[in-house]
Amino acid sequence: MKQLGIELDRTISKGGADFIDEERIENLLRTTCEDKVRYREIFDKSLSKTPLTLEETAQLLSIKSPEGKEELYEAARRVKREIYGNRIVIFAPLYIGNYCVNNCAYCGFKKSAKNTIRKTLTKDELINEVVALEDNGQKRLILVFGESPIYTPEFIADCTRSVYAVKSKNGAIRRCNINAAPLDIKGYKTVKEAGIGTYQIFQETYHRATYAKYHPADTIKGDYDWRLDGLDRAFEAGIDDLGIGALIGLYDWRFETLGLVSHAIHLKERFGVGPHTISFPRIRPAQDMNLSLPYETNDEEFKQLVATLRLAVPYTGMILTAREPEELRNEVIKFGISQIDAGTRLEIGGYEKPKGSEQKLSEEQFMVGDTRGLDETVKWLMTQDFIPSFCTSCYRAGRTGEHFMEFAIPGFIQKFCTPNALLTLSEYLEDYAEPETKKTGYALIERELGKIEEGGYKNTIIERINKIKNGERDLRF
Repeated sequence: MKQLGIELDRTISKGGADFIDEERIENLLRTTCEDKVRYREIFDKSLSKTPLTLEETAQLLSIKSPEGKEELYEAARRVKREIYGNRIVIFAPLYIGNYCVNNCAYCGFKKSAKNTIRKTLTKDELINEVVALEDNGQKRLILVFGESPIYTPEFIADCTRSVYAVKSKNGAIRRCNINAAPLDIKGYKTVKEAGIGTYQIFQETYHRATYAKYHPADTIKGDYDWRLDGLDRAFEAGIDDLGIGALIGLYDWRFETLGLVSHAIHLKERFGVGPHTISFPRIRPAQDMNLSLPYETNDEEFKQLVATLRLAVPYTGMILTAREPEELRNEVIKFGISQIDAGTRLEIGGYEKPKGSEQKLSEEQFMVGDTRGLDETVKWLMTQDFIPSFCTSCYRAGRTGEHFMEFAIPGFIQKFCTPNALLTLSEYLEDYAEPETKKTGYALIERELGKIEEGGYKNTIIERINKIKNGERDLRF
């Protein structure tokens, strides 16, 4: 079948696209758990760094009492601290093009959107965007593409290589993730050769009838099974760093949570490695979006979703996007979030625009909720005692997939992550931070160094921070 302008092998991977058991999930959602002894047993299991079953996850989703929810939130905070420490990884989305042949009812890029301004970055415009991002301090990007025949695997690979080639002053993009259409195995191999990071595919909704409602059958995205099987094919192509996601608000948020956990369990059982990241953005206003949303998820439900996911998949990175408003991000980040975007612009070519310029819905996929700039976000994180991290060391050292799990599961990852977070933060403070942010940052670094046992390891970290102050860059463990 021809899709995205090329002949794709439409074979579904053996064992793929059959792991969402809707009847089982719906039955589980009828369960309740207000037994404190039982849900504390589940908390303890997660705190032992053991992933939860679907049944256990459903029981946490059923907690209704304020006291039970507060215990849930505290358990999520503990799991986050014990596995990831207090670091938060920062990235930025870079929209390459918004041409799309799909007609997803909730998306500002849909084919039928009459008022959306369509554009694909030229090579020079892409370079200018990356320069602007590097000059702002970004080190990690996710490249976002509409689903169109012009965004072939070769085009995605070329864009990735172009991004990595841009070096502005002390800046460099060290990690380039991808959010694009599902590919066949040949296509995945093409983009892998370009040195991509995580390949992210949102299923949008795991509920088949709802999926059909929002994704017309005569479009590329209308094939539920082809999309669901997308990450299986990526694994078979040799990409072991993958991200899953659901758009919360299309269907029951509890069903979507169990769908995400089912997907994570499937990947772990079949390939030995779960998803590297999980995303769970809530639906936001978009150009020409006129929808009735009976499953719109409120803040309290969203908080429970985040905390439950943190406990269900302890070793999976969790992304909290700038779709959410500033106030909610300030609160939910404590429940187990490991990555956020900052200084986000969704317009094609938006980063090159003057600082503070208005963002227009006609140029965006959806409306941004948190409009803080990168420096403001970095400073805010530090005042909350988080370490803003721009680290990409594990990826470049080959600590991904099964190798990442070997380090992460015993908890050894903190031996790499905290020092590397401090080093990349030092780079940011030296090259890009406002004076008050720099002062706040070095005070945080001193506090963090005070937590590390005296000896050669600590001395090495201090030595490398001093080298950064003297002009060296990209020092890592």
